[in-house]
Amino acid sequence: MSVLRIAITPGEPAGIGPDICLQLSQLNWPCELVFIADKSMLVSRAQTLGLTLKFQTASTKHAPKKHIKNVVSVLNVPLDTIESPGTLDRNNANYVLNTLATAVDLCLNNNCQALVTGPVQKSIINDAGIDFSGHTEFLAAHCDAAHPVMMLVANQLRVALATTHLPLRQVSETLTQKLLHKTITILNQGLIKRFCIDKPRIAICGLNPHAGEGGHLGKEEGTIIEPVIESLKQQGLRLTGPLPADTAFTPPILQQHDAILAMYHDQGLPTLKYAGFGDAINVTLGLPIIRTSVDHGTALPLAGSGKAKSSSLKAALKLAIELANQSKLT
Repeated sequence: MSVLRIAITPGEPAGIGPDICLQLSQLNWPCELVFIADKSMLVSRAQTLGLTLKFQTASTKHAPKKHIKNVVSVLNVPLDTIESPGTLDRNNANYVLNTLATAVDLCLNNNCQALVTGPVQKSIINDAGIDFSGHTEFLAAHCDAAHPVMMLVANQLRVALATTHLPLRQVSETLTQKLLHKTITILNQGLIKRFCIDKPRIAICGLNPHAGEGGHLGKEEGTIIEPVIESLKQQGLRLTGPLPADTAFTPPILQQHDAILAMYHDQGLPTLKYAGFGDAINVTLGLPIIRTSVDHGTALPLAGSGKAKSSSLKAALKLAIELANQSKLT
């Protein structure tokens, strides 16, 4: 099997992204790693952390080669302002997005076979006057993908989201039959294509407490969720629901399903992060590229301290390699 080339973006330069990327480079990997970042920033962070590493300029013109431990291959994207670990600077907002756009283009052109992303700080990008709601939406726009689906994975637990980074008051008005139909279809296809599950079993959460209590605690289950589930079940999809979210994550339900679809961000992700924080992985379905990411934020107080843990980034890279290898076989 040929060697893969994986693009990695450290994310917010003032956060722990550069730290955990450098930790990643200290290990042996069966693929080539290309870090899309400001090279001088990574060199400076390595000095701050007391790491002895070799830095080289990455090239995608040659055939991929296995990563050599303690060697950091960087495709240079220059910072707009010198970063200070732990201190956000809105002047570097465009830099963060430029690294992502560069990495996506490498994947779209098949110069890299997957993208692994470090954490970004949404607030500082918005403070710079840029409309940015998250990685998922940005990558979808850059890939010209109309409907991305965010799914987090922790061991055997997979939780996808019908809506992503929205204020809670906007969830109900955003949730439509069209959106839910598309989300469930992409989730089902993603489980088949990316995770090689022939006939996925998906549990669908309700939106309201007790899944609406027969309409007494909300109408969305009856007017939106149930009709979509019945329509897709007639097409052969294996769906259960709508289930009350407070029981959807119990062992009997999880053992019978391959994924849970939550209606909004904080309905599904607290349980997943409790089950696997630090080792969980964010996967974006519905893109023409493979993308995985860490399950945590920028952890600004830990940047440059040597205390950041790279377990989630390692898990994200391992899954990206697995998915990319599977993609070559299908």
